[in-house]
Amino acid sequence: MENQTVENMIIIGSGPAGLTAAVYAARANLKPLMIEGEEAGGQLMITTEVENFPGFEHGITGPDLISVMRKQAERFGTRFITRNVTKVDFTSRPFKIFIGDKLHLAKSVIVSTGASAKLLGLPSEKQYMSRGVSACATCDGAFFKNVEVGVVGAGDTAMEEANFLTRFASKVYIIHRSENFRASKIMLDRARNNPKIEFIVNATVDEVLGDGKSMTGIKLKSSITNEITEKKLDGLFIAIGHQPNTKLFKDILDMNDVGYLNTKSDSTYTNIPGVFACGDVQDAIYRQAITAAGTGCMAALDAERWMDANGESH
Repeated sequence: MENQTVENMIIIGSGPAGLTAAVYAARANLKPLMIEGEEAGGQLMITTEVENFPGFEHGITGPDLISVMRKQAERFGTRFITRNVTKVDFTSRPFKIFIGDKLHLAKSVIVSTGASAKLLGLPSEKQYMSRGVSACATCDGAFFKNVEVGVVGAGDTAMEEANFLTRFASKVYIIHRSENFRASKIMLDRARNNPKIEFIVNATVDEVLGDGKSMTGIKLKSSITNEITEKKLDGLFIAIGHQPNTKLFKDILDMNDVGYLNTKSDSTYTNIPGVFACGDVQDAIYRQAITAAGTGCMAALDAERWMDANGESH
């Protein structure tokens, strides 16, 4: 370990937050090392069209957007390891980051491991993901003009997404396995009072139907009688929550009860000096590529300033 290189900065995770942090850090000559994970690129990799990222007037696919960002980070000297981090030790500096048995040391760390949408777990849901099935109404709602869509969920997010979708869709069905909703009264009332929204209760989605290219409907299973019915739908939005990818940092970094990392107000500082967090791993509210990129920029600037102030400058 005596002769081991200590990196100025290791970035864990490679969505728009991590890649933006890498661009800023690399341009500041910090020569960051990004451990991008085996499923590099984050949620944008399962997003077909991105029409709301500034700078692309005709839209861009999620994978292409990630590819462009990655090339930009690489151009300024970011290095990449396409493996998963298996363990971290932030008890002393330099910080220790393990990929299996291989140890990497760093003066500063940026955590940008993102969050994953919770899904129903149906093979047909996976098959039609981005071809009718979506986990983000604000991302994909505009592709569903004048058609009927479903929203699966029972919380405020499901109500919010259903209301949002009525701007485009001709009809929105909220599907829930029981008659009890977790949503706040105000959000539930808003959905119930919307003439374009209809509730389907005591039912679960059993299968997503399609023609091989895009989804055409769903099979619904009654939670009471187990009877199966079919419903024609052009879109299905899964709004049952997100799971931040923070298992690695349990009992190490402060997080809320769902697992989102807590960052200090107006910054990307975590509870451990020298460790910063950006993107969906610490943002349960906006969860957009552009806001993730913004916090990635903040994290790189925070880390650079912290290193200068602590005599860790390169």
